Amino acid sequence: MELGIRDTGDTRVVHVGEARIDAAVAIQFKDQMRDLIVGGPNRVILDLSAVTFVDSSGLGAIVAAMKQAVGPQQLELAGLTRSVAKVFALTRMDRVFTIHDSVDAVLAGPANAE
Repeated sequence: MELGIRDTGDTRVVHVGEARIDAAVAIQFKDQMRDLIVGGPNRVILDLSAVTFVDSSGLGAIVAAMKQAVGPQQLELAGLTRSVAKVFALTRMDRVFTIHDSVDAVLAGPANAE
């Protein structure tokens, strides 16, 4: 599982460099996300712009990552492709997560203005 990390101010952007988050990588993804979230900045943006497929195991791993954020920490999503957005809509997880059109839109927002 390839995850790229970029810290900008009080925000950590985690870019998923794989096309799939599925049963084959779900445990590895969850473990890596735990390492990136625990003790990290209060805002973590998961960039899913390269992900074209998420199955139930992958969705469960993303939800588990969200639950690892404690206190003021929050995990937000950005850049969902059409097929991934459909999975979040069908499972109503789009109501659980804060979802942004793109990472650029998040970083340009007022919460990140310097």
